Amino acid sequence: MPAPEQAQHPSPELFFATINAYQRTEALRAAIELGVFSELGGGPETAAALAQRCGASERGMRILCDYLVIHGFLTKQGNLYTNTLDSATFLDRRSGAYLGSTIQFLLSPMLVQGFKDLAAAVRKGGTVMSEHGTLGPENPIWVEFARSMAPMTTMPATAMARLVQLSPAGKSRVLDIAAGHGKFGIAFATEYPNCEVAALDWPNVLDVARENARAAGVEDRFRMIPGSAFDVDYGTGYDLVLLTNFLHHFNPETCVTLLRKVRAALGPSGRAVTLEFVPNEDRISPPVAASFSLMMLGSTPEGDAYTFAELERMFRDAGFERSELHALPPTFQSVVVSRK
Repeated sequence: MPAPEQAQHPSPELFFATINAYQRTEALRAAIELGVFSELGGGPETAAALAQRCGASERGMRILCDYLVIHGFLTKQGNLYTNTLDSATFLDRRSGAYLGSTIQFLLSPMLVQGFKDLAAAVRKGGTVMSEHGTLGPENPIWVEFARSMAPMTTMPATAMARLVQLSPAGKSRVLDIAAGHGKFGIAFATEYPNCEVAALDWPNVLDVARENARAAGVEDRFRMIPGSAFDVDYGTGYDLVLLTNFLHHFNPETCVTLLRKVRAALGPSGRAVTLEFVPNEDRISPPVAASFSLMMLGSTPEGDAYTFAELERMFRDAGFERSELHALPPTFQSVVVSRK
């Protein structure tokens, strides 16, 4: 006989967990600012020892660390706290995969402002923070983005440069649109010694890209195109055009207009390479990619997270022959390669 089904009862747990989620955000921010995860990089510690090293009260440190254990950032045995594998990898300042700097952008007042009255954004169908949201010309938030988000892009940028191969022998030209920190173009210049990169973005953002190109030793093959991607002359004959985390800021019609310009800039066998949060057709999975639509609702007038079918249609409408979807593990994003 089949086992009897257990009775299900309504629970307010999800409501309280969500309504208090701001506390989880602030606890993580506090731990990063205090250096808790970095101090635990040397091994297990008590709250008293952490408090002394981090310049905090023992009571405050004990409460914070217990909360971080509850939410999966630390483990606890007796009175000793230890980093989880994820925390050791991404939240210890000595780790090459450190993500703590990203809070400067992700929790920046301007970005958070767009979610203070989300009901109004839902009614409108787009951001209510200002006319253009985060997309205003030379918005300083993109300088913060370029500086604080760069560390988390090194690994995916390298993975993308190896996925989308260029000829190691002949010269190749890459256009990096909305280059930001420049890390994606820099990865191609690093992987392929005969590759020249043109980075396009607002002048104030390109200052950061220039610094990163210099630090990577590729500045001599890295030139700047300052201005709006919709207005400036790209030039022609590119082997690749990179569109990393850019299309999601705009509606499909605007994307098609841009993609026609991208296609015209490519050489005969050129490819457009798009990095995006790509949800499945149900638009509710996988969770991180699907959730990104809400980020666009709160921060842009008409942006969205597009499914592969939607992206494929945009590229086809812009004249591209075909598009291919590639996963880019272990990131939450996917790469779309579109052939002219």
